[in-house]
Amino acid sequence: MARSPAGAWAVLGALLWGCGLTLHGGMLYPRESASRERKELDGLWSFRADFSDNRHQGFEQQWYQSPLRESGPTLDMPVPSSFNDVGQDGQLRSFVGWVWYEREATLPQRWTQDLSTRVVLRIGSAHYYAIVWVNGVHVAEHKGGHLPFEVDISKLVQSGPLSSCRITIAINNTLTPYTLPPGTILYKTDTSKYPKGYFVQNTNFDFFNYAGLHRPVLLYTTPTIYIDDITITTNLDQNTGLVNYQIFIQGSEHFQLEVSLLDKEGKVVAQGLGCQGQLQVPSAHLWWPYLMHEHPAYLYLLEVRLTAQTAAGSMSDFYTLPVGIRTVAVTESQFLINGKPFYFHGVNKHEDADIRGRGFDWPLLVKDFNLLHWLGANSFRTSHYPYAEEVLQLCDRYGIVVIDESPGVGIMLEQSYSNVSLQHHLEVMGELVRRDKNHPAVVMWSVANEPTSFLKPAAYYFKTLIAHTKALDPSRPVTFVTNSNYEVDLGAPYVDVICVNSYYSWYHDYGHLEVIQLQLATQFENWYRTYQKPIIQSEYGAESITGFHQDPPLMFSEEYQKGLLEQYHLVLDQKRKEYVVGELIWNFADFMTDQSPLRVIGNKKGIFTRQRQPKSAAFLLRQRYWKLANETRYHRSTVKSQCMGKNPFIC
Repeated sequence: MARSPAGAWAVLGALLWGCGLTLHGGMLYPRESASRERKELDGLWSFRADFSDNRHQGFEQQWYQSPLRESGPTLDMPVPSSFNDVGQDGQLRSFVGWVWYEREATLPQRWTQDLSTRVVLRIGSAHYYAIVWVNGVHVAEHKGGHLPFEVDISKLVQSGPLSSCRITIAINNTLTPYTLPPGTILYKTDTSKYPKGYFVQNTNFDFFNYAGLHRPVLLYTTPTIYIDDITITTNLDQNTGLVNYQIFIQGSEHFQLEVSLLDKEGKVVAQGLGCQGQLQVPSAHLWWPYLMHEHPAYLYLLEVRLTAQTAAGSMSDFYTLPVGIRTVAVTESQFLINGKPFYFHGVNKHEDADIRGRGFDWPLLVKDFNLLHWLGANSFRTSHYPYAEEVLQLCDRYGIVVIDESPGVGIMLEQSYSNVSLQHHLEVMGELVRRDKNHPAVVMWSVANEPTSFLKPAAYYFKTLIAHTKALDPSRPVTFVTNSNYEVDLGAPYVDVICVNSYYSWYHDYGHLEVIQLQLATQFENWYRTYQKPIIQSEYGAESITGFHQDPPLMFSEEYQKGLLEQYHLVLDQKRKEYVVGELIWNFADFMTDQSPLRVIGNKKGIFTRQRQPKSAAFLLRQRYWKLANETRYHRSTVKSQCMGKNPFIC
């Protein structure tokens, strides 16, 4: 465990949480085009954890001013990955405080010599608080561990010009009552049991607080007059698809914009001019969820061409954006996609795997999507934080529907409902909507998971937060996920869909599967009678350890996990005919947690192991999900569970 004087942490807290950064500009995914290049910085970075008592030695000695190796020993650290599980050092695995990353990047000559080129450093995710220097010059800070941030470094790399640049990133994983997710630092002051200054990081969420550079770090270029942001909304007028666009330009007020919409064959189906307009697509192909249509996930391509005249001549920028034409609506008892009732039969996930922790990994991601396909799942929630942009891109391509959740998990203390916390939460929702607003797969925003929404401050907090999110994006419903009693939940009046977590016969009534049906039916009836809103069973499940078998079923056996799911399904089959619009199993796969007597090397509620091997419950759920898919009356033909072809999500 780490050690630190309390006074040093008080000073550090002011540094960390006293500077909320204003949200501005777009956050388009960095795609290559005729006018844009990108250079990946994934691979091995130099790394050092600051084990000094006050965790502040790196700042005191200004490690960012010279190569990290000159101030002491370094480790090789793969990026993207969490730093926790890569090495053999137990101290590093549980480290709380500042860690330092460094990478020397070689720059193409045209980037550094062409002053009409803009060079941008983009960091996909740094958990939790990050400070960035380039060649020893402070360039950026960011609070929050699951969303990207970027900074224009053109002036730094074009002065000289330079053939390379040194990128230094300091990251602090400390969680406080005012972060998202929140946490507390607990000092152990009994010197007969603990060394002086001993502390631990406490959290109120059930997953491991992995830290580091979790997603790709890259450099990319644009012209100095460039397409900064695009907002797309879609609608239907009978068989005509309507694509509304708004485009934001930086660098000049004098330019021309041409907009084209192309179908899958590359044929132009609609065109427009200017920063704002509507494209009309006769006989449009709609974006349908997987298993809801025999041709799901149809994507058009929006091509935006910017041209501007400068003193040096003509300048152009090109950007392409996949577009899915679809609508989302909610009634008192239904969730509608393209005007048709949609039933969520899916999973909750985590970005979590052996060794890499929360680090982005393409083979793991593709494996997970293949398992979703095999399972017959049509949806998932990004529990309990925004996932990598590449995840949502695959959801768009494969028709997997997403409930996009903020990192608002573990909001338990009254302190976490303060104005400071609310302001940060509003900023996070702004960043999340800005990043994910154009994904057709995203059909609903979730602002939090299992908060203490019965506390008095929760009413104003969630009313404000949900109204803010709706103002940012009026096209999607907004929810949060509750485990509070329906009679005392002060946030529920403001959501569009009731999302309820319950663990009957697991966290209480241990072993008594016979009470599930009564308790679950009562839960649904109470919520619906009170609010007259559609309901999603957003979490349910039980832990099982692979190879543990007991008949009659006992807790932690594979039979008990299956038996508990079967009892839930009996009630879900009744209520989905009325007002229940979805069921999301907890969890897709086993995942790591903090150590405790209740967790045997992590949470074992997965229907797959952490290594993505199926437990008995996976086969039960597969049978159920394919049965639900084949009952969907909007199919032109019966959906097959085994599909052939290049795209495994198109049958």
